[in-house]
Amino acid sequence: MATDSNEIEAIGGYFEMAERELQGRFPVDGIRLNTCRNALEYIILSLPDVRHIYLPLYTCEAVVQPFSRLQNIGYTFYRINEQLEMAEDISLKEGEYLIANNYFGIKDAYIAELAKRYGRHLIVDNAQALFTPALPGIKAAYSVRKFVGAADGGFAVGVNGANACQYAIDDSSEHDSHLLIRKQQGAEAGFKDYQQNECKLDNQPIRRMSSQTEDILTHIDYESVIARRRANFDYLHNALASSNQLQLPSTDSFVCPMVFPYMVEDGPELRNRLITNKVFVARYWPNVLEWASPDDIEHRLTTNLLPLPIDQRYGENDMKRIIRIIEQ
Repeated sequence: MATDSNEIEAIGGYFEMAERELQGRFPVDGIRLNTCRNALEYIILSLPDVRHIYLPLYTCEAVVQPFSRLQNIGYTFYRINEQLEMAEDISLKEGEYLIANNYFGIKDAYIAELAKRYGRHLIVDNAQALFTPALPGIKAAYSVRKFVGAADGGFAVGVNGANACQYAIDDSSEHDSHLLIRKQQGAEAGFKDYQQNECKLDNQPIRRMSSQTEDILTHIDYESVIARRRANFDYLHNALASSNQLQLPSTDSFVCPMVFPYMVEDGPELRNRLITNKVFVARYWPNVLEWASPDDIEHRLTTNLLPLPIDQRYGENDMKRIIRIIEQ
């Protein structure tokens, strides 16, 4: 039964403006750019011999956007399995590279295995794994706004930053209104602005990270963020592992999860029930339904996987509330 929406606080969804805490460091040591998708493009542009890239079918459509501009570079989708790992054996030739997703920030150990196999031909999409350390000699792209209250921001790691100075500095004020509205008025009030601002990030040119985002990122207690996310993940895992269709890796194999990935047969129904009770659950990624057939694991992941919120804004009581709704 749904609870009166006026009596409860929202769990999940987009962030509000981040609180400032004096820490003075960035979460990633890399080239600071305006978005993760542009960090990927920056990495691709740095490859002198690139002619073809393999990327997972289960991925955000934003990953494909750079290829509309890099028309001399082809790409091929590959399939994954129920462990969120490659379902096929791909042998790379000269000029060929492979993008691998660190899904939900829980595939650190698997990415390390791929790094041993593919070496410099591997590009890691760490959009969902902000705190996963860069691997020696491996190129990786990171996203900021999925983990903290910033409107944009990405990092490119493993490439030379000499060319970055040619790009203009971004202006976050053009797409940050949702952060302020949520902080002052709540999640529902700023949701329309959030959707509009997300669209503004599509097909943006490569720019350097805005000064506003840099300021936010140097004033966050990241150790506290990691600890809270891991604690919330563990709490949900202990309660929901037996009903989760995904077999998750051991928590000592990854640094910090973005969400708790929970997969059930009645995903859409449960998603609606959670949202009705003001637990806002994202959907990754609707574009995959156009690329995959209903029998494909990618199609089932898109339809039935619920990324339950575990971020640093919430604690044990919030996790208990999520569990109660699921167990109704």
